[in-house]
Parts: sequence; C-alpha cells; structure tokens
Amino acid sequence: MWSFSRIQAQQTAVPPEAPPVAPPDKPFPLAVAATGLLEALSENVSVGVPVQSLVQEVFVRVNDPVKQGTPLFRLDDRELLSSRVAALAEAEVVRAQSAVQEATVEKLAAQLRRYEAAGSPAVSLEELDLRRNDLNVARAQARAALAQIGAAEAEIKRLDLLIQRLTVLSPRHGVVLQVNIRVGEVAASSPVLVGETGTLQVRADVDEQNATRVRAGQRAVAYLKGDRSVAIPLEFERIEPYVIPKISLTGASTERVDTRVLQVIFSLKKPEDPPLYVGQQVDVFIETPAP
Repeated sequence: MWSFSRIQAQQTAVPPEAPPVAPPDKPFPLAVAATGLLEALSENVSVGVPVQSLVQEVFVRVNDPVKQGTPLFRLDDRELLSSRVAALAEAEVVRAQSAVQEATVEKLAAQLRRYEAAGSPAVSLEELDLRRNDLNVARAQARAALAQIGAAEAEIKRLDLLIQRLTVLSPRHGVVLQVNIRVGEVAASSPVLVGETGTLQVRADVDEQNATRVRAGQRAVAYLKGDRSVAIPLEFERIEPYVIPKISLTGASTERVDTRVLQVIFSLKKPEDPPLYVGQQVDVFIETPAP
C-alpha cells in the first residue's frame, strides 16, 4: 500500500517560473532598497482655491509653461462685482454729502466774518459766540463726511482685492501637470497641479526597519519599474526626519502596507532617453556603509 509520503516523493516538483521582469542588480555591495516616486523639483504644488465657487474661465492647459504670477483660472466674481457697484454708488452719495458740508462751512465762515466786521453794538457778543459754534459744528460735520469718504473708498479697495483673489495665479515657475476643472464646475480644493519638470527629484520610501542604515550624503541609483537596463544616478538632497505611514504602494502581492517609512529626497538630471515623467515609480538602491 502506497503511503502518502511516498506518493509525494514520486511526484515531480514543478520548478518556479522566472518573474516576468527580472529585478535590477544591486549597484553597490551593500545597499538599502526602496521604492521611489518621481516628483517635480521642490515638489509638486497643488494650487488651491480661496473659496468654493463656480469656475468662469480656465487660462491654462496641461504641459503649458507658467511663470510665477501667471493666471491659471478665474472663479465666479459676479456677486462681488455687484457689491462693488453698490459701493461705488454709496461713495458718490458720501462725496455729495461732503460737498454740501464744505459749502455749509464756507457759508457760515463768511457770515461770521461779516458779523465780526460789523462789530459792537450792531452785533452782540452772544450772537458772535453762536455763529462761531455753528461754524465749529459745520467743520466737524465736514470732517466726518471726509471720514465717510475714506471708509467708502476702503470698502471699494477691499472688494477689488477680493475680486482680484478670484483670479488664481501660479505660485511659482514650472509646467502645468494637471488641470482638474472645467468652466461651469465648482472648483475643488486643489484643481491645478504645477511643478518644475526640467529637474526632477525622487522621494524614496525606506522601510523603518532599514532607516538606521541611511546616512546623509550616501550615493544612490534609481531604475525605472520594469527596466533595469538604465541606471539613473541620484544626488542626495535631504532626509525628512519624520517617519510616516507608507502611502506610495507598488501593487506587489508581497508588499507590506502596515509599515512606516523614512522619506529620503534625491535629485537627478532629467535624461533625454528614456523619457521620465512626474509620478513614475522607480526602484532605488542607497549605498550603505559596511557594518
């Protein structure tokens, strides 16, 4: 009678298949492997909106070069424009009232000069005091009218700034990487992504178990996912000293998602071939010293 262990021994073991893409060779004798993400120089900038509002106009498209201060899109400003029209009308009313107060001051000043020229006994001291008080009151009212003009002009300037704010400008030089808004839509929190793609950087996620092996200034090399033929040399920039939960996933079935990572930033010169794109994942190998 055949035993179960004997049957198993006689079965031919199926050799494991080679992976569809061979992993890249380690460029250093001792290295820490990490998963990296290509970013624009100094990181990508998700341009936000000052208020939740409808989009009236979009000025840029993907791949458009922009400079700091270039208009990106404009939000609905009709409500503020109507408020500005009302503020302009109010300012005209206040200016007219100020003109009336100035004319009153001139009138009372002229009357006081005539009374003072007539002198006593034609005009009593009590009458002169009354005229002087009337003139002082009129001058105070004129100053109040001028203050109201200043307040009205300040309100117009405030509305102008709010209207100007609804035209969102690029905060930096770079290239438009994403445009996630259309005319008539309500702008999301970060509808436009801007970055400098002439020079790229890699944000490498080092598992916290290997974090103590990473030092500032260490050499590193990156390979594109699925392509081990081209090694891309990296230049160390900085270590972000805050270990965070892992959020950049490769999709591998063996990948751990319950770990934390130390992020190390490297810069690289963008090669002509192969083309690199912001958002691509790369395999990073960081040289480590001998134990």
